[in-house]
Amino acid sequence: MTARFRIAATFAALTALTACGRGAPEEVETEAVVPVSVEAATTGSIQRAANVTGIVEPAPGADLLVSAPASARIAEIPKAEGDTVRTGDLLVRFEIPSLAADTASKRAEIERSEARIRNAVSAQARARDLFDRGVGARRDLEDAERDLADAQAALAEAKAGLAAASTIEGRTSVRATFDGLVAKRSHNPGDLVEPGAADPVLRVIDPHRLEVAASVPFADVPAIAPGAVARVSISGASPETAKVVSRAAAVDPATGTAPIRLRFTGPTRFAIGTPVQVQIDLEVHKDAVLVPSAAIVRDGAEAAVFVAVGDKATRRVVEAGLNDGTHVEIVKGIKAGETVITHGQNGLPDGAKITTAGTAKSGEGAQDK
Repeated sequence: MTARFRIAATFAALTALTACGRGAPEEVETEAVVPVSVEAATTGSIQRAANVTGIVEPAPGADLLVSAPASARIAEIPKAEGDTVRTGDLLVRFEIPSLAADTASKRAEIERSEARIRNAVSAQARARDLFDRGVGARRDLEDAERDLADAQAALAEAKAGLAAASTIEGRTSVRATFDGLVAKRSHNPGDLVEPGAADPVLRVIDPHRLEVAASVPFADVPAIAPGAVARVSISGASPETAKVVSRAAAVDPATGTAPIRLRFTGPTRFAIGTPVQVQIDLEVHKDAVLVPSAAIVRDGAEAAVFVAVGDKATRRVVEAGLNDGTHVEIVKGIKAGETVITHGQNGLPDGAKITTAGTAKSGEGAQDK
């Protein structure tokens, strides 16, 4: 019995030593010092922006699309694509054979109506004279007066027809209504063209009055006001400044967006039809507590920041506000001046020992748990 007791005691001692051996590395791991980068929370202004896409287009009144008023032949088109034009310059002159015949017909109708009126006036005078002398019937006088009224109405109709024909005839010569340049020329002299925008002849734009047509998510519409500043850019080029000039009162339910227009604040190098990226400044919060975006650690919907307190990292749950891509507004949880960890906090346990040796990696964003 004594030998068995000694064996059991020895086994228990070995088991205890083995258990202690397993616990030692965990204690060392907990005490390991993690190198991190830190930065102090600051106070400043932060602004939210809406990022959308748009198309460069001429402003209203800065785009002239020339088309024929009727089926016609182009007699003259002096400007080539890319040429500058001045107000009053001839752009296109059309020849419309049917228009000349129609105008001549309207003039002839006027002459016939005038002759008919002269005859009706004479007939009405004779009928009245006979009626006044008692030898003419009242019915003959009424018929003569009705003929005169009909002739006068026919003359008015003929004059209206001539005015309409003259208006169309005046459109056979199209002149520039503003200074600009020829953006597109689709025909040459001698070409036969059909009326309407389906068969355009020439497009003239004013390159100094260009805008951006964009669509913004409905959630951002209330925050966008006329005069809001925006930056317009394309890949590989520096941005240009524009301002919101109008916004739609209605949202497209199919896309959940609303159209807006932005006008460049100065000359632009962007050509019409260029797809651009637009960043519109929205709400501004002043005197906000700001931390670098890289300091935010997200765990689902929860946002947290690790604060360096002495040689330890303390995890704080925070309420985040605006985010401009570089800094995040902290509404609750951090005060200005506190030191936050911007790199090395990913996977860091609360209360871990840290050292601020090392620097944050350039361009590293917020880290997710």
